[in-house]
Amino acid sequence: MNKERAVERRRLLAVLAALAVATGCSTHDDKAEPSRSASSDGARHAVEAYVDALNSRSATGLIKVGGVKDESWSRQEAARMLADRGGREWKIKDVRIDHDMGPDTGSARLLAKDKAGKSLRDTFTVTREKGVWHLAVFTHQPDGKGKESSSTDKPAS
Repeated sequence: MNKERAVERRRLLAVLAALAVATGCSTHDDKAEPSRSASSDGARHAVEAYVDALNSRSATGLIKVGGVKDESWSRQEAARMLADRGGREWKIKDVRIDHDMGPDTGSARLLAKDKAGKSLRDTFTVTREKGVWHLAVFTHQPDGKGKESSSTDKPAS
């Protein structure tokens, strides 16, 4: 009977060892999507960079966090944002990130107060491009005039 128990024990140990090896050797995708919390952290950092750019009155900072090209139109729009909200010593009270449109797109809700106690409540679309999170704060991007239209009409024969 002891011999049978010893054989069973060896078999059980062999099965457990095989499972441990199989689990340890499973393939993992090196390009796996970051966890939702990692995604939220990156989007939150983008919101914080936006507030920092407002506080420091940095058009370059707004352009960077907005993920747009540094051109005259983006400088003009950044200047308008800074004229309205810049240099007011905003303190973030709350940031909420919802990945309601997928792992690379979502919404961010910001609540901040300036040095005078005035509240700033804003909601942004956040997007991740090539691993970098941006806020959709630039709304007057050029429409691409001068480019050929991609019409869906059938060509005339």
